[in-house]
Amino acid sequence: MKGIIFNVLEDMVIEQCGMVIWNDILETLQIAGIYTAGESYPDDELFGLVTCISDKTQIPVETLISAFGEFLFTRLAERYPIFIEAETTLIGFLKSVDDVIHMEARKLYENPNLPEFECEELTPNELKMRYRSPRKLCILAEGLIQGAAKHYKTEIELDHPVCMHKGSAHCDLIVRFL
Repeated sequence: MKGIIFNVLEDMVIEQCGMVIWNDILETLQIAGIYTAGESYPDDELFGLVTCISDKTQIPVETLISAFGEFLFTRLAERYPIFIEAETTLIGFLKSVDDVIHMEARKLYENPNLPEFECEELTPNELKMRYRSPRKLCILAEGLIQGAAKHYKTEIELDHPVCMHKGSAHCDLIVRFL
């Protein structure tokens, strides 16, 4: 996982819980907590941080990951506004994730190990995003979609009928534009 993800997680914890909690988490896990945005770090370290944050805050892991996805979208939009400005609608943005945004991320970062998304418009107001990743962070993807919806001021309904956590080889995230 790229360091930028760790950096944004740190920002979220400090902003919402305070520096004391972040330092307590690092001490509990016995890690330095110093991450360079473009460097890669073990996925297990991120998952350990999330579990520890959940323990310290009493926020369920799934809720925490989803909230982090929303927070992450906002921070990535601030750091890389060109990706957001290129699309004027939420559906346009979501459809650009794999072909445009992830392609550009591959230029910025060596081996970013990004998830794959395939989009299919089911109706003019409904988009199916097929998600694949060995990390199985579909809940993070849901949070990112919710963050994008807020950014684009678009009400959505999100359904997750097919999930890797239930034995499927992929997840289907159905986004309905209200």
